[in-house]
Amino acid sequence: MLKLDAYKLKWIAIIAMFFNHAVIALWDLFPHATRFPLYAVGGITFPVMAYFVVEGYKHTRSLGRYVLRILIVGLIALPFHILALGVPLGGGNPFLYPWLNIMFAIALSIGVLVMYDKIKYRAIFWILFVLIIVPVSFLFFEYYFAGVLMVLLFHIIKNETARRIVPPVVNAVLFTVLALMAGSMPVPEGTEGLIVNPDLAPVMLTFGIGSLIAAYLLAGYNGQRGRKMKWLFYVFYPLHFVVLAGIALALGYIDLSVFGM
Repeated sequence: MLKLDAYKLKWIAIIAMFFNHAVIALWDLFPHATRFPLYAVGGITFPVMAYFVVEGYKHTRSLGRYVLRILIVGLIALPFHILALGVPLGGGNPFLYPWLNIMFAIALSIGVLVMYDKIKYRAIFWILFVLIIVPVSFLFFEYYFAGVLMVLLFHIIKNETARRIVPPVVNAVLFTVLALMAGSMPVPEGTEGLIVNPDLAPVMLTFGIGSLIAAYLLAGYNGQRGRKMKWLFYVFYPLHFVVLAGIALALGYIDLSVFGM
């Protein structure tokens, strides 16, 4: 069994995220045989992040400052995230790119955790979750509603062994379902980039594989923090989008005419 502390797990998540985003932004640079495996590696990232988001929610001394940091980083990264990931995949006007980056999904997820803890009647919470949170997160947030659900599962499952394994496995099942839906649904004219792209169905399927790897890694977490890295992810997240967007621009992968240039 693996014995990984939080420092090592977070580094694995960061490296996996970089490869995932690199293969999206610079798809043509990668040999065909490496594209899907590298995308699958990216599936490791959010389950690991989501687990530690819940740990941060439980132990932070100021929830307001915690969420504010996340939102600030998300705002800084937003234009570069759109350039690096939105235009190369979907084409067209980047301002129509619908998904707010993962930092906003994390902030929304923390809001859901607060709702879960504050609303006494579970039926009311689940009604609000299904009727509001699920459709909003599916339409406007990166990782669809699966990210919010995974964070919530990490919070509500009490058995420590189960809570490390079940949420990533559920996420893998959801992405498999989404991949099957994407592969079978036609894209109505004029909605390109606004709903699941059927060309990405195999990619989404491999992303589920990454979630299963994340379950294995989290099962090997030893509960130790290891070396501190509080600000590393906050700096790396927007910076790697700046680098990828710059490379994509230099190689002509992004059509600047959409900006009127």
